[in-house]
Amino acid sequence: MRRHDVVAEETVEFTEYDTRLAAYAVVSDGEHILLTWFNGSTPSWTLPGGGVEFHESVEEAVVREVREETGYEVELDAPLTTHSFTRPAGDGRRPVKSVRVLFGARVVGGELGTTEVGGTTDFAAWVPLDEVPLDAPTPEIVRLAVEHVRSGRGA
Repeated sequence: MRRHDVVAEETVEFTEYDTRLAAYAVVSDGEHILLTWFNGSTPSWTLPGGGVEFHESVEEAVVREVREETGYEVELDAPLTTHSFTRPAGDGRRPVKSVRVLFGARVVGGELGTTEVGGTTDFAAWVPLDEVPLDAPTPEIVRLAVEHVRSGRGA
């Protein structure tokens, strides 16, 4: 058995796990928030965004992901917050630490419509803030985004 399969999480060194870096946009008009429908293992609303490719900056990745998943061109504001979680090793995989950066953003062009083909996003929509389902299985990043919008701290 490999070392990372048997040790406690707090003793796993950075060389013993994989990191997934992702970036997401918080786009809101104050009453609605732009969300995308994730069709993966647990379908749910999520923020437009996703994994940062090796050759991209975090900012380039979120702009690309928003365009693919929503049809919109966006201009980014400063990062709002970060969120991370871990997934333990299993089924021959190393442990993973996922790091997500949430940016405030505003639409500067394009029109609503998913252009991603064969991806994990089926469609995007402007969802009223009061109708965002904040119960499970809504991802934590959606809760954080709604909190930022409602507090006036983001998007």
